[in-house]
Amino acid sequence: MASAAKEERPPLGMLLREWRAARRMSQLDLALEADLSARHLGFIETGKSQPSRETVARLADALRVPLRERNALLLAAGYAPHHPESPLATPALDPMRQAIDLILQHQEPYPAFVLNRYFDVLGANAAAVRINALVMGDRPSVHANLLHQIFDPADFRRVILNWPEVAARFIRQLHEELVATPFDTRARALLNEVLAYPEVPQGWRVRDIAAEPTPIVTLTFASPEGPLRFFETITTFAAPRDVTLDEIRIDCAFPADTHTAEVCARLAQDVT
Repeated sequence: MASAAKEERPPLGMLLREWRAARRMSQLDLALEADLSARHLGFIETGKSQPSRETVARLADALRVPLRERNALLLAAGYAPHHPESPLATPALDPMRQAIDLILQHQEPYPAFVLNRYFDVLGANAAAVRINALVMGDRPSVHANLLHQIFDPADFRRVILNWPEVAARFIRQLHEELVATPFDTRARALLNEVLAYPEVPQGWRVRDIAAEPTPIVTLTFASPEGPLRFFETITTFAAPRDVTLDEIRIDCAFPADTHTAEVCARLAQDVT
């Protein structure tokens, strides 16, 4: 089984070429950035030269490769992964977990979520629970993944008043992440899953390279209290050394108008 899994792994040269293409770097550009000769890099990419572990690390640095994919490069080169992937409950991650809890608490009375790179919801503050209950009529979501919640017509999609705008933004983000991490089969599968929901435009199946990125997208919910409008900020850990921390995103929602702020404050007061 281990032998078969190893054979299915893309070779190092292919991975490096894909990463160069994703970063729009020529072989010479990468060689200069990683302090290698272009000849040496060419031999590595064609499989004629076996790079040292340090060389693989320098190439990963030059290509700005995320930690999960750095481990994949090391495996492809015949080395053990360098970066651990620890459950968030691991005692070694206690300080980071406490920092996450502190951010969630300080975001009150406004919603905040903890997500991984695949938009799985790992946690949320009490304000998020209150807003979800308000807009969904106390009916819990059937999905633990934010994108499935947004794209499923039987879930949050039905209460998002500006769904086309919000959904298009997430589709663009997924396409961009696939360009940045071309061998991420899980992200590809997630994109295909959300594209399979009803009434998703056919044009979203391909990346729109002409689309202008919007600086901010407001998420507008229908609710018994009237429309609720939020914008979001994303917090990540700086220079993590663990795959789990590298992929965690804390999504904090802020009211985009006075009415939304007042509703959030009132909901918080009702439970105190």
